[in-house]
Amino acid sequence: MAPPVLRLLCVHGYRQDGGSFRDRTGSLRKALRKRAELLYVSSPLRVPLSLGASARPPAVDGDGTQMGETEEDGRGWWFSNPAEDSFNALDHVESCKGLEESLETVSKAMAELGPFDGIMGFSQGAALVAMVCALKQKGDPRFQFDFAILVAGFKSRCTLHAHFYQEPIAVPSLHVFGDTDRVIAGQLSQDLSTSFVDPVILTHSGGHFVPAAAAQRLVYLEFLERFQKK
Repeated sequence: MAPPVLRLLCVHGYRQDGGSFRDRTGSLRKALRKRAELLYVSSPLRVPLSLGASARPPAVDGDGTQMGETEEDGRGWWFSNPAEDSFNALDHVESCKGLEESLETVSKAMAELGPFDGIMGFSQGAALVAMVCALKQKGDPRFQFDFAILVAGFKSRCTLHAHFYQEPIAVPSLHVFGDTDRVIAGQLSQDLSTSFVDPVILTHSGGHFVPAAAAQRLVYLEFLERFQKK
């Protein structure tokens, strides 16, 4: 008998939305076919068009090939510069904007589309997933899942978010990052992984995208098998 299909809630990166992230993870959905169902959520926070249209990372699919330009409804999960509704992962700031609204959006998606076995995030979405994992560990009843996959993640440098990383996070986790990522350096993702207990690390030679080539597929499947109830 085939193992049950796991359900994952997918959290997009900055300047993406659920639809564009779905397009960019086509190779991953194909690689995990019959093993995992990926559902997508969009942030409630819109990035101003003048910001969303510039310096946007190229659309890259999971095998590392660049895709055609896509029409994106650019969104973010919080803003490190509230005055301009913009975000930079390297910003050291005292305050930010939008996180609670975004957490409530993820909570609502879990309630309306769930139940979910796991949660996956990319870039700023992976940073948000780490916060969700910390809240789950602290007993927040809104977030019910068994594991997390964090791709090109990082720790927020907002002072108000420091509490998320004060205790080791025991949620089983897979951390994925590229050796040549010029958007979120691999060291930032490595640093995030140290906030978790016994993290599984998957590196690849590419840049800022969700990898899904044969070598990575094997690691994903091995990780997911831990949570497939016979």
